Amino acid sequence: MNDDDSLTASEQEIWRSYFTGTRELAAHLDRRMRRETGMPMTYFEILGLLAEAPDRRMRMSELAAASLSSTSRVSHAVTALEKSGWVSRCPVEGDRRGWIARLTDAGLAALAAAEPTHAATVRRHLFHVLTPAQVAAMAEIGRAIQDGLGVVCAGARAAAAGEGVDGDVEEIDTGMDCPLDDTECDGDAG
Repeated sequence: MNDDDSLTASEQEIWRSYFTGTRELAAHLDRRMRRETGMPMTYFEILGLLAEAPDRRMRMSELAAASLSSTSRVSHAVTALEKSGWVSRCPVEGDRRGWIARLTDAGLAALAAAEPTHAATVRRHLFHVLTPAQVAAMAEIGRAIQDGLGVVCAGARAAAAGEGVDGDVEEIDTGMDCPLDDTECDGDAG
């Protein structure tokens, strides 16, 4: 092992601080969202992505890519969201394997009801503890990390999609994993 194989003490301290802080914030945010809105962050994120999509619809594969998760994990979440009446799912016309998730009016209302809890928690535990200069630096750092990993992660997702591999995709582990079911589309739900 040479010096390049290990982090320096300073690098280790910075890495642990960053990693622990982001994990603690994510865990706190998820706990608070579950407690106060009945919605885990995974569901909030999916509803938000659908709300921003044209016609509040996305292919399941696009939704998985946008949420940095696997299609099976997103499918499991969408199944739960369907049971709540917040999302409907229907097949893509002309594509026997493709599915579209659609945000219902009830889902949009649930997202709007959960947004104040999300915003207040992020503001209190992220933006209010940083100076304006730190916030600007954080934005710049976040973009640099995304840019540095963008090609690597896109390549891994493309390789996994081309090989039909679901578990080898670099993703955020949401703890959900189940196969896509054949739930009927309720295009008028909402």
